[in-house]
Amino acid sequence: MSERHPMPRGHDGQGRYEIRLQGQLDDSWSDWFEGFTLANESDGTTTLTGPVIDQAALHGLLRRVGNLGVTLISVNVLRSRQP
Repeated sequence: MSERHPMPRGHDGQGRYEIRLQGQLDDSWSDWFEGFTLANESDGTTTLTGPVIDQAALHGLLRRVGNLGVTLISVNVLRSRQP
């Protein structure tokens, strides 16, 4: 049996996301995270920034992060500044 749960109001799952990981990934990981920009931060973390088309894509991306075995620090939706 499968239950369906509605998304929170005002959030359709589409948009740009920022994902912070513990540790630093080199540029060779860019292909694995297609469409995302990788930035190594001075605090020893990596920030992935890019588009996610829906919740299924977000879960797939998070599975990839999990498969790396790195610590996930945060996942944030980047809100557009346009009304």
